[in-house]
Amino acid sequence: MKKPAEFQNRVGFIVNEVGRLYGRQFDQLSRVELGLSRAQCRLIGQVKYNESGHPPTQAELAQHLDLTPMAVATLVDRMEAAGWITRRPSETDRRANAIELQPRAEAALEKAFAVSDRVQEAALAGFSAAERKQLVAMLQRVRANLQGDAGGPGDAA
Repeated sequence: MKKPAEFQNRVGFIVNEVGRLYGRQFDQLSRVELGLSRAQCRLIGQVKYNESGHPPTQAELAQHLDLTPMAVATLVDRMEAAGWITRRPSETDRRANAIELQPRAEAALEKAFAVSDRVQEAALAGFSAAERKQLVAMLQRVRANLQGDAGGPGDAA
């Protein structure tokens, strides 16, 4: 059986814990400064930067955000009622709703990046520029391995 210290030094545990703490800090700041939750900011970012060439549908957002369709529907309902987004019939699938941003959501996204930058600065306090660059490069390699880009365990081939 693994000892607690061994468990806490596992890469998966550390990455998950860092992500949880980073997300919590971002969520707290974004709620106060933007009036948006982390999930709402993620949805706005996904709509803004989707690469499909058309406004994303709720189903596409659910897939990209790793949320259930019901969770996205609830999120979209609240955001539409608050004037952050609009929902209209999709041009690519008549059965689906496409999501578009209202101007205030685009402005909030820029502020969300500033919040994220502050959280990043707090998280990386004491790191040199070289250490930051190395950390980013290593995390990108981990991500590529898990996505299957490097022929590792996540590779579908």
